[in-house]
Order: sequence, then C-alpha cells, then structure tokens
Amino acid sequence: MAHAAAFQVTRSAKRPKPFAGGRRLGDVLYLAEQQGLLRGGRTLTVRGRMPALLVEQAKKKTGIQSDSRLIEAALANIVVADDYGEWLLGQRGTVSKELDLEF
Repeated sequence: MAHAAAFQVTRSAKRPKPFAGGRRLGDVLYLAEQQGLLRGGRTLTVRGRMPALLVEQAKKKTGIQSDSRLIEAALANIVVADDYGEWLLGQRGTVSKELDLEF
C-alpha cells in the first residue's frame, strides 16, 4: 500500500514528507508524534458505526485506506488542534473602549 507508507510518521527530528492527505494532516501527525501521542502499542479498540460516504470521502481526501489509521489521524487532529480562533473570539470586549489606538 503506497498510502500506508506515506502515513508513517518518523521518529527523527525531520518532518515527514507530505502525502495524499496534504500538508495540514502531515503536520498534525508530526505534532502528535512529537507530543508522544502515537507511541506505544495499539492496545485500545475503538469502534463506531459511520456513514459509508463520510468514511469513503475521508479516505479519498487523506489517502489513508486503513480504518484504524483513519481514526488515529482524526483523533490526532482533535488533540493537536489550534484553538486560536476560539481564543480570539473569547477576547471580544477585553480591550478598554477608552484605550487610544491611534498612532
């Protein structure tokens, strides 16, 4: 499977090469690996019923064919997500209206 090899995240200091899933997913997997989230044995079984079209499109977009690897990538994406947008929206109203912002 050509895609399975592309999904592998190396343990070296180098970033993995981009693959069919695109740079963003590659970055997510790299960050998850750097945080130690992908280390250790695969001991936990996660099951769920999904709409077939959702799984098909996710596999097509990422290039990942293994259901387990697809779930792993999705979970990694959740864990290492950047919360900047949420933080930024949470800052609304925190700057005093009396603050002079003109230069």
